[in-house]
Amino acid sequence: MTSLRETYDAATRDLEPPFAMVDLAAFRANAAALTRRAHGRPVRVASKSVRSRDLLRTVLELPGYAGIMAFTLPEALWLASGGPDDPLAQDILVAYPTADRHALVRLARDPGAARVITLMVDDTAHLDLIASAVAEAASDTPRPPRIRVCLDIDTSWQPFGSAARIGSYRSPIRTPAQASALALAVQRRPELVLDGIMAYEGQIAGVGDAPPGRPLYGRLLRGIQRRSAIELARRRAAIVRAVRAVADPRFVNGGGTGSLHTTGRERAVTELAAGSGLFHPHLFDHYRSFDGRPAALYALPVVRRPARGVATVLGGGYPASGPADRFRAPLPHLPAGLSLTANEGAGEVQTPLLGAAADRLGIGDRVWMRHAKAGELCERFDTLHLVDSDTGAYLGTAPTYRGEGRTFL
Repeated sequence: MTSLRETYDAATRDLEPPFAMVDLAAFRANAAALTRRAHGRPVRVASKSVRSRDLLRTVLELPGYAGIMAFTLPEALWLASGGPDDPLAQDILVAYPTADRHALVRLARDPGAARVITLMVDDTAHLDLIASAVAEAASDTPRPPRIRVCLDIDTSWQPFGSAARIGSYRSPIRTPAQASALALAVQRRPELVLDGIMAYEGQIAGVGDAPPGRPLYGRLLRGIQRRSAIELARRRAAIVRAVRAVADPRFVNGGGTGSLHTTGRERAVTELAAGSGLFHPHLFDHYRSFDGRPAALYALPVVRRPARGVATVLGGGYPASGPADRFRAPLPHLPAGLSLTANEGAGEVQTPLLGAAADRLGIGDRVWMRHAKAGELCERFDTLHLVDSDTGAYLGTAPTYRGEGRTFL
């Protein structure tokens, strides 16, 4: 029986590493697994976790997916430029507030983009920026379109007050009263329309609940996540009720790859968001609620055999964002049994790998690596080579954002 490594090597035998690859069989299986956990809620695709327009279109063609969650307004404007028949240009929520005045004016001058793009806000200062952009656009644009906005809600768990926050520092809007007040501020501005509410529970969705080798910590973490989910479900429902007393938002977004199965049960939530689970980077290996297949890999060539039990590959030092710890380093995947060295780690120009498997590698052989996060890998490569591990077929290429000359952060 052909091993997965042999399948990948054979399908890409004409390519010279380093290069990045997406296993479309694994990608589609992960996409189906995400929707199975969504309890019938549509899933909005987080573009930052994919960063390839071709692959984003592939996801949106699958059942259960609708809309894009972009990470910057310039990215959203680019995605919206595809035209009315492009699935990427139907419904785009910008997941983070913007202070990009030039992009805001571009949005206010483009009625087509304004119909499909929704901006994130959590402060009246955001409303002021948007209003200013609309006023500027009005100088040369007859009847600028109304700009759609979404309220971002703080989801952190604070059982003992703000000094004991568990979760991300995101929005200052936390209570029903605060959300209602901001909704009223939106309603008072004729250039704006309240389109949605978002509450992303990063402390649940983005933190694996089964850390390897730490069973007691895992038990504590799961208890915290359960309590946080209960508190948030109640607070999110109250916030939605308070906002709906003021306006009628089109959607309420919640969840992430690690929390679809719980957030999808909440009546107040109308849609979910996910992205990382499509590529299944190695930070997502340690969840009890799902078991994805690694779909995004990169191949590095062995260029040295400096000692027994050591194989050195070219480059590969692609750390992920977040706290500077060992979990942000890439992970040797195939062949199994390799590990990074403590002193050198994954290097800029070379990466020594240790393990018995190293003695079975020769100069020119490949090692398949996994990134810690999902879309960040696409900032390192301009092309994703597409392989179907079920058939062993090489299916061509898909450009990354970088490959199309676009970098947004």
